[in-house]
Amino acid sequence: MEFGFTAEDDAFRAEARAWLEAHVDGVRDRRSWERTLGAAGWIGLGWSEAGYGNRTAGLTQQVAWAEEYARSAAPPRSGHIGENLLAPTLLAHGTEEQKRRFLPPIAAGDELWCQGYSEPGAGSDLAGVRTAAVREAQGPYYRITGQKIWTSLAHEADWCFVLARTDPESSRHRGLSLLLVPMDQPGRIEVRPIRQMTGTSEFNEVFFDGAQAGVEHLVGGEGEGWRVAMSLLGFERGVSTLAQQIGFAEELGRVVRAAVETGAADDPVVRNQLVRHWAELRTMRWNALRTLGSSGDAGAASVAKLLWAGWHQRLGELAVRVRGAAAGVGPVDWSPSTPYELDAAQQLFLFSRADTIYGGSDQIQRTIIAERVLGLPREPKGVV
Repeated sequence: MEFGFTAEDDAFRAEARAWLEAHVDGVRDRRSWERTLGAAGWIGLGWSEAGYGNRTAGLTQQVAWAEEYARSAAPPRSGHIGENLLAPTLLAHGTEEQKRRFLPPIAAGDELWCQGYSEPGAGSDLAGVRTAAVREAQGPYYRITGQKIWTSLAHEADWCFVLARTDPESSRHRGLSLLLVPMDQPGRIEVRPIRQMTGTSEFNEVFFDGAQAGVEHLVGGEGEGWRVAMSLLGFERGVSTLAQQIGFAEELGRVVRAAVETGAADDPVVRNQLVRHWAELRTMRWNALRTLGSSGDAGAASVAKLLWAGWHQRLGELAVRVRGAAAGVGPVDWSPSTPYELDAAQQLFLFSRADTIYGGSDQIQRTIIAERVLGLPREPKGVV
């Protein structure tokens, strides 16, 4: 793919940078920030259609916006799941009524979403979903019962798209359906934060006990959940990968500065690792640009995930190595009466331990590449 920025793209980038510089300092909280973005039309640039309160932009302009956003030190997006996962899925599989109901509030930053996919017994093996959805005797609702886990931002979300089994006699990928479920159902939905070793709790367990989902909020038809879910996962990686790499570059810069300050950069082995990380990050960027428009490449997303997950995990290890003994202690003003807070290097090291697991483990990505790209025999089921 020939990928380059035009003069029009450069003007768009300058507009985005100026707007962010003017507004980022005024951020009060993440929900109000979503509304600020929505009021200025910055939500939904990548949607294939306009007319829902959003404006659209070409691929290169989407990259420019994502990169400028990452550089601006703006807060992490609470609306990412609705904007970049659910919205493209509704545009591809939803009814016109569903689009008109859900896309404008996402574009305005008024409704936040979470994803109800993984379960305690169905993480990377998503076809093992056991959460059940039963329609009320041809009535207007499905009743949902089950548990989801690792549900990002469920404690903030207004809605959840839930993969559930609507055919109790089915197994594996058959008999699944995708339902849009309102989270404000006291007594029927319980959200429990999962405390991570970083001390934060962006992830949650969600328990459904007869939660209601309207029949009109079934996406793609009953029993078509696997097809819709796989389509949705295809939107999970794309332009945002390039913005992620801007953040990676900033983290690498901090590690380099720490290595110079502590003298660790005098070690030729450390210098080699720093240069290798820089070269691999540049390679990841060009690979991402090359494959950005190659939606038909079944292995591109898996290759990208393998590349960045391992790279980021090794960067976390290097971040604490160059700090030496100081990496193992808290801030100098820490006391028993003050909550322990991780510094940037410690946060990077601990959080990156999960990079090779979430979003599809390294083993899953290698299996996808082996079977779907290289055409190797499928791995026998049930073999340990």
